[in-house]
Amino acid sequence: MKLIGNPKLKSGGSILLIPVDSIIPNPNQPRKTFNQSELEGLASSIKHNGIIQPLVIRRSENDKFELISGERRLRAAKIVGLDTVPCVLMSACDEQSALYAIIENIQRDNLNFFEEAESILKLSTVYGLSQHEIAKKLGKSQSSLSNKMRLLKLSPELRAVITDNLLTERHARALLRLDNDVDRLKVLLHIIEKKLNVNDTDRYIDNLMSPVCVKPKPKFKKLKDVRIFINTINHAVDTMRKAGIQAVSTEHETCEYYEYVVRIQKMTSSPVNIADYSGNAV
Repeated sequence: MKLIGNPKLKSGGSILLIPVDSIIPNPNQPRKTFNQSELEGLASSIKHNGIIQPLVIRRSENDKFELISGERRLRAAKIVGLDTVPCVLMSACDEQSALYAIIENIQRDNLNFFEEAESILKLSTVYGLSQHEIAKKLGKSQSSLSNKMRLLKLSPELRAVITDNLLTERHARALLRLDNDVDRLKVLLHIIEKKLNVNDTDRYIDNLMSPVCVKPKPKFKKLKDVRIFINTINHAVDTMRKAGIQAVSTEHETCEYYEYVVRIQKMTSSPVNIADYSGNAV
């Protein structure tokens, strides 16, 4: 690339026309899904205007080049049928290639939150970067990275359902409040069926975790005061006494029941024997 004007300006790298068939995908590409209609729209733009922003590549084996960034442009170029695409050749190791791919997608908001979390995890586990280093390179806070990586506690099946139904990251975080994927799936299907927003989802999970105790309605009408019956017994005992019958009553109360005993003296002049009578009022 020839510089025009100020000789102090430096070139950032020559733009090369590389055969499409010589470019292999980036194995560290964080983006897993590509919207076909969006690719076709990009292909239409490329057909009329060309590729304005070059792809970034690095050398690979067997005279091939590995894509660092620009996979959407490469896919769209194949749809159009281009033989070559403009590229900038960069010298980058595996770690740098993975990092550049993630940064490009994050800056363009091309990654969904699960893809972003998986990319961050890969930088940590495969390339040994600390959360502090990743946060610094991506321009994010460590707490933000931690929240992203927590999303990977959801099973791949749950992540697919969340993504397919265009639910938000906050929906996914709300599901993490539940202890297992079985309960999470039940709640997730309810969210989708009822089309719950995030606030409604939080309230629904709150109720599941702390259900409101609803007392069942009694089958029978409760008595307001057992004393009504005890007074009836006392009245009967008083009536017997006034009639000359020797009657004695005793009352005993526990936490479970009332015990009421009426003892009636036998009348020797009567041929009829009246036995002791005991009654319990519960």
